[in-house]
Order: sequence, then C-alpha cells, then structure tokens
Amino acid sequence: MVKILKAAVAFAVCALTFNAGAALFEDDEARRAILDLRQKVDISQQRLNEDGRKAGEENAQLRRSLLDLSNQIEMLRSEMATMRGQNEQLTRTVADMQRNQKDLTQGVDDRLRKFEPGKVTVDGREFAAEPAEKQEFELALATLRKGDFAAAQTSFLGFINRYPQSGYRTSALFWLANAQYALRDYRSAVTNFRALVAADPDHLRAPEALLSSANCQVELKDAKSARKTLEDLVKAYPQSEAASVAKERLSKLK
Repeated sequence: MVKILKAAVAFAVCALTFNAGAALFEDDEARRAILDLRQKVDISQQRLNEDGRKAGEENAQLRRSLLDLSNQIEMLRSEMATMRGQNEQLTRTVADMQRNQKDLTQGVDDRLRKFEPGKVTVDGREFAAEPAEKQEFELALATLRKGDFAAAQTSFLGFINRYPQSGYRTSALFWLANAQYALRDYRSAVTNFRALVAADPDHLRAPEALLSSANCQVELKDAKSARKTLEDLVKAYPQSEAASVAKERLSKLK
C-alpha cells in the first residue's frame, strides 16, 4: 500500500513537472508570437508612415505643380490680354494706314486728274481736252463776255497758236472773229469766220459764222461779197435760223 502511495506521489510529481514544462514552453511560443506580431505591426506602421510621408510629399509636389500651373495660366492670360491689346492696336494702326493710303491715293488721283484730259462738250461737240487747255479757253471766253475785246482777241489768238489741234479750235475761231468784229477789224473777222466754215462746215456755229461774215462785208461796203455770202448761207443751211435772217437781208440788200 505504501509502495502504491509512493508510486502515485511520484507520478503526480512527474505530471506536475511535465505540465509546468509544457506551460513554460507555451509561454515562450506565445511570447515569440507576440514579438513577431509586434514586429510586423511595427513594420506595417513604418510602411504606413513611409507611405504617408511619400503621399504627403507627393501631395505637396502636386500642390506646387498646381500652383505653378495656375501661375502659368495666369501668365498666359496676361500675355493673351497683352497680345489682344497689341492686336487691337495693330488693327487700328493698319486701319489708319489704309485710310491714310486711301486719302493719299485719292489726293494723287485728284492731282493727276488736273493734268489728265477730260471729256468736254462745246457747241454740240464732245472731245477730250487737257485741264489747262479747257481753263485757257474758258478764261478767254470770260474776257470776251466782260467786253474786253482787245484782251479777248489776244487770248484767243494765243490759244489757237498753242493748241492748233484742239477740239476748241473752231469755237475759238468763232469767238476770235466776234472780238475782231467788235474791234471793227472786219477783214480779220471775215477771215476767221470763213476759216471756221472751211475747217468744219457741219459745226453748230457755221451758219452764224457766214451771217456774221456777211455783216462784216456790209461794214466794208462790199455788198457784192455780202450778197454772195448770204446766198451761200441759204443754200448750205436752208433750215437754220441764220438762213431765215439771210433771206430777209437779201431782200433788202442792193
């Protein structure tokens, strides 16, 4: 019995010793597991911290990039506004230049036009005349109408000499002869009246020139020549007013 009891006690001691060792072994495993877990947590935390730091740096870089981009956009807007202003100024400058060019061209055209031949109509005849030619004829005619017959004669003689091929020539001959008639230079007047008819028998003033020529011949006491001139007038221009007057004078001319 005693032996059995000793054996039981010994077994119990062994069991306790085994259980204590087993418990100690389990504590070490748990401790190592905890340490491993803590290490993993620390590593994860470090990674999270590193990731957070990197994310913060990236966010900061992104903010700087966005700020730079915003500044660049603002600079572009400013440059575009400047360019728009310059473009508007350039547009105004070009418009001013075009307007000035147009005015200059118009001015040149106007000045050139003063020297270019233009169409004129005198005594039913249309022809081209230079501005100076037209002006000189009109001045001579104005002088005649003022009653300054001597000056008018000089002006028309000078005009005919300067412009022998002028479309004004036959009209100038007519008014020259009228000035000479007024000055009682009847022979010169007859010469120029007849020169008109010879140069341009279809001229509007031709019948009147023949009638005036007959008047000059009457003043010269050359009734025979006057009658011949009046007869020529009636024959050449029977429908003219001058022909009607010529018929009346023929009936009175002896």
